[in-house]
Amino acid sequence: MGALILGAFISLVGLAAFVYGRKTSQFVPLIGGIILMIYPYFVPNVYAMGVIAAAVIVGMVLFRDE
Repeated sequence: MGALILGAFISLVGLAAFVYGRKTSQFVPLIGGIILMIYPYFVPNVYAMGVIAAAVIVGMVLFRDE
């Protein structure tokens, strides 16, 4: 049950990043949002899902288009 809820939350954050990236024509949030929306379907472990989400979000912050 935890994986389902966490996956839905991560996908929601990914959708927000995707929409932001598409609206502002920025490549990094667009790709990061796609990754955040898709990968929870393939990772059943809650802890791994959280670590991957944190890594993608940190990567989006570090490599943002300015």
